[in-house]
Amino acid sequence: MSNTATLEINGEKHEFPLIVGTENEIGIDIKTLRGVTGGVTTIDPGYKNTGACQSGITFLDGEKGILRYRGYSIEDLADKADFLEVAYLLIFGELPTKIQLDKFHSDIKEQSVVDDDIKKILDAFPKAAHPMGVLSSLTSALTAFNPSSVNVDSEEEMYKSVVKILGKFPVLVAWTMRKKQGLPLNYGSNSLGYVENVLKMMFEKPNEEYTQNPILVNALDKLLILHADHEQNCSTSTVRIVGSSHAGLFASLSAGISALWGPLHGGANQAVLEMLEGIKEDGGDTKKYMAKAKDKQDPFRLMGFGHRVYKNFDPRANIIKVSADEVLGDLGVEDPILDIAKGLAKEALQDEYFVKRKLYPNVDFYSGIIYRAMGIPTEMFTVMFALGRLPGWISQWREMRLNKEPIGRPRQIYTGENLREFKDLSKR
Repeated sequence: MSNTATLEINGEKHEFPLIVGTENEIGIDIKTLRGVTGGVTTIDPGYKNTGACQSGITFLDGEKGILRYRGYSIEDLADKADFLEVAYLLIFGELPTKIQLDKFHSDIKEQSVVDDDIKKILDAFPKAAHPMGVLSSLTSALTAFNPSSVNVDSEEEMYKSVVKILGKFPVLVAWTMRKKQGLPLNYGSNSLGYVENVLKMMFEKPNEEYTQNPILVNALDKLLILHADHEQNCSTSTVRIVGSSHAGLFASLSAGISALWGPLHGGANQAVLEMLEGIKEDGGDTKKYMAKAKDKQDPFRLMGFGHRVYKNFDPRANIIKVSADEVLGDLGVEDPILDIAKGLAKEALQDEYFVKRKLYPNVDFYSGIIYRAMGIPTEMFTVMFALGRLPGWISQWREMRLNKEPIGRPRQIYTGENLREFKDLSKR
């Protein structure tokens, strides 16, 4: 195979080097394109065919249904590691030793107290405010209480920033939910694990002791691992491009939260539950809605099935379906919404139309089911996604800064008016 690609424009040929990744992905390096062609650029709406960086964090093959973090399969990580191990792996490149993991957890707990003035900012939000808007604002506000910029070349400074945000972010997540529910703001316990503390802070009632359910802990741990990173998606690309201006870590993370908010990205699991609510209000006939989904003339969309990246199956869905079954079986929740969800999943897995097109339930479908069964409000689903994605965002921000990537500055093809003569106000 040639190690260059040739592009011919107006009879002139230009050669550009090929870059080959460790999994044999091939990219054409066109960073000199404008210079050698006198200003020619490419147009790629949504950057579907454009690589913005070279990264050693996550490998994704949508056609084969492969997802790996730092070379480890998502199946192995979900089965054998916990969320903090995966966070350490993503951010620092290797799985931690027992000593490193214990220190990591201890240091995170040391940083889990949030400045009390953050409560004043939270108090200013009405209860009707969407939790993602609140979380983005609170994360950005952390910058005011941690004004010094991070020297990414200093391992010590970077480590301190990592444990600081990993310690405080779950508190902000829990407070965001409790504010909406009118519950007192609380903290976790140093005697508990990371995921156990998340559940305690979210669900502990002021008049009773919170009891951990190991099945729920395991399910949430897996969900956070499955959401921890997903290559150059919308929110991750946002974190990298904001960080490329040398904006601080917290500000860049806040921007990522806002990007994740959209229903086409992190809001997909919320959209699943809203769809199920609509089906319930219309009588709960799943066969009717399966037929609507297959009708090209019908505007109805079946949310939570198929994936824009995975063209075969979503490997994360295969893992979390087991947890969904365990959670529903353990809690014994009687909920018509969950019954509709189970009915849709069963029919889709057997329906020739869906099977042929590989429109299987994805991770958003099952995560929505689990969160609802756990008692997490629908509008909090994307917040939980952000909690899982946090280590991925941090690792991508750190990699981008360590690689000294240039500030993000996409080009455009101008399609507006040509030069026009200015008309005085009286003549318009």
